[in-house]
Amino acid sequence: QVQLVESGGGLVQPGGSLRLSCEASGFTFSMYRMNWYRQAPGKGRELVAGITSGDGRTTYAESVKGRFTISRDNAKNTVYLQMNSLKPEDTAVYYCYAQRLGGWNNYWGQGTQVTVSS
Repeated sequence: QVQLVESGGGLVQPGGSLRLSCEASGFTFSMYRMNWYRQAPGKGRELVAGITSGDGRTTYAESVKGRFTISRDNAKNTVYLQMNSLKPEDTAVYYCYAQRLGGWNNYWGQGTQVTVSS
């Protein structure tokens, strides 16, 4: 059974930090590109950051570059999103997404709420 379980969300003041985790099971984690998406109220889901399966290359949305860092630990089947200098506009539900090209199934986590407010 495939599972992606996010954790680490919560309420934080502007300028603060949070670290999200997404623990995977039920598939070969190391073969998947891992991504973090977010969806704010009334908006579509947007890609925040991604990390490749092989060489660990990372990509970021312009809005989070220099503030967020994605990383993965294949031994723990876990991907992380370190979020620093948080802004109110970072408020959203954050989702973990496992992606593999070539006709393989892709998987979503259930999401974790991040609220940035004073």
